[in-house]
Amino acid sequence: MSDDMIRENNDNLEDIERSFEVNNGHNSDDYDASQIQILEGLEAVRKRPGMYIGSTNASGLHHCVYEIVDNSVDEALAGFCKNIEIRINADNTITVMDDGRGIPVDIQKKAGKSALEVVYTVLHAGGKFGGGGYKVSGGLHGVGASVVNALSEWLEVKVYKNGKIYMQRYNRGKVMCPVTEIGTCSSERHGTCVTFKPDPEIFEVTEFDYKTLKIRFRETAFLTKGLSIRLIDDREIKHDKTFCYEGGIKEFVEYLNNASSPLYDKVIYCEGIRQNIFVEVAMQHTDAYTENIYTFVNNINTPEGGTHLTGFRNALTKTVNDYCRSNKLLKDNDDNLSGEDIREGLTAIISVKIEDPQFEGQTKMKLGTSEALSAVSQIVSEQLTYFLEQNPQIAKLMCDKSILAQRARAAARKAREITRRKSVLEGAGLPGKLADCTEKDPEKCEIFIVEGDSALGPAKNCRDIRFQAVMPLRGKVLNVEKARLDRIYANKEIQGMITAFGCGIHDDFDISKLRYNKIIIMTDADVDGAHIATLMLTFLYRFMPELIKQGHVYLAQPPLYYVRKNKKLYYAYNDQERDMLLEKVGKDADVQRFKGLGEMEDQELSETTMDPETRTLLRVNMDEDSKSELDLTFTTLMGDQVEPRKLFIEENAKYVQNLDI
Repeated sequence: MSDDMIRENNDNLEDIERSFEVNNGHNSDDYDASQIQILEGLEAVRKRPGMYIGSTNASGLHHCVYEIVDNSVDEALAGFCKNIEIRINADNTITVMDDGRGIPVDIQKKAGKSALEVVYTVLHAGGKFGGGGYKVSGGLHGVGASVVNALSEWLEVKVYKNGKIYMQRYNRGKVMCPVTEIGTCSSERHGTCVTFKPDPEIFEVTEFDYKTLKIRFRETAFLTKGLSIRLIDDREIKHDKTFCYEGGIKEFVEYLNNASSPLYDKVIYCEGIRQNIFVEVAMQHTDAYTENIYTFVNNINTPEGGTHLTGFRNALTKTVNDYCRSNKLLKDNDDNLSGEDIREGLTAIISVKIEDPQFEGQTKMKLGTSEALSAVSQIVSEQLTYFLEQNPQIAKLMCDKSILAQRARAAARKAREITRRKSVLEGAGLPGKLADCTEKDPEKCEIFIVEGDSALGPAKNCRDIRFQAVMPLRGKVLNVEKARLDRIYANKEIQGMITAFGCGIHDDFDISKLRYNKIIIMTDADVDGAHIATLMLTFLYRFMPELIKQGHVYLAQPPLYYVRKNKKLYYAYNDQERDMLLEKVGKDADVQRFKGLGEMEDQELSETTMDPETRTLLRVNMDEDSKSELDLTFTTLMGDQVEPRKLFIEENAKYVQNLDI
């Protein structure tokens, strides 16, 4: 390095040092101890609620209910609770009652106050830190109750214990009275009752959704064999539902396969304890082509799997291959079946109970406990081998389906190679009917998937060519719920979308290669349009779910009517808006229903549906906690079984509006 370069670098360093010394006119001496904040008690929770419950939207709101219920479930896992009741009260508060042991009310020596008060006002306090209170537990490991208390406008807890009733009340986490004996009860009565009101100063929404809670607690009941969970809604629309499953996760599999055709009539069940880990596995194949496997640790959903999932997959693959070889279902020169071949159409629940589970990251989405791999693998290998030997007809059905899947996967591999060669990332051209945009930065680009060539013309005319691409669909997209991979890869419409999006599908998926930040499904506002949108969402959910998880998928919202009065034009997106407009401008206004996107004028389509300044888009969201219910919904709507779909439509018809039926 030359002397001139050294001097220049030294000069730059001095400039940098001076910039640190004078920062916006403040001297470093201004930063002293007075600027260090100490958040006492539960103030830290109220200051940063997202750190504890994920968010302050509807998801975080319902998470508060889960935390209180999880404490009761932990009592059930410990063998002390048989019944839990969750009530949405008329004033939209929540009451959770159980018949567990009841939170201790005697003095906790270290804190010098009632253990009940410690549980609800001190973070990281509870019976789940090795004190012998619980062998296994879920929730937030001792911060659940106190976090909910901190985020409630008020919370009241009652404890039924030793023939007495104790109570304490809190306002925004602060103690309003000491633990007080308020009455007596039967000596046989025991348990805890918590009522709380979410704080509107914290939460963006405070209205509880019955359906969201129902999905969660039905799943909890499946995972806790014999536990009765009753959910009551005392608001305007009354609900009262009790969930109790003596069959546990075996009944969970049957429930999930209700909308499919099981390949065999038995649910395969494996259970055992290895290395102090309790393992439960239930599984059953259907004639479908997608695998649906759900994993849990101490009733906590682990959507990213982990060591328990790896152990299951290893055992299943080895056991089925060994059976096929020993029974000559695979020839000597045949390749082994892959795990994917064997898991085609499989529904499985893997539930483990571990005293001190280790998770990868703080979100508890992936189990890291190494012992779980061998525990699950050993139990499944031993018991599945025995089951297949005892049930040769089921074993043959399972193996035959896997062999067919292997052949289809080989054909799919060839079709996939064709798709790869067409990929824009490998220098080939884009799909012929794609009208691409000029912008190359994916963050700024969006693509409209439009219904047919008739809508392509207006969409191309009124788009902003700089950042908006348009691609038409010819007819209805292949229903991937009823198709194997080879048919999916060979389908021209799906090939075109895969190539246009650029990120691949299934095992080849790489979101970093996505060419458009927004994928907008734009279909007519009628039954056919809704069906095409559902087919598209099924494809994306099954083969590119990360696009939905990361918020890249949208539904366009074209208007249903236009209302014209005195040369002024108004748009209505549903019947209610139309009626309100007519009330406002007069009943004699001209009302026309749009027949479809292809019938709209360019300006109408632009300002209502495509122009970012004036349009409305619905972003498609996906809740990992409800994945089993999502899978069941797609299977019900898009699968082969008619009766479950009919029942679903009858139950949900009240939510359908504005479709030409």
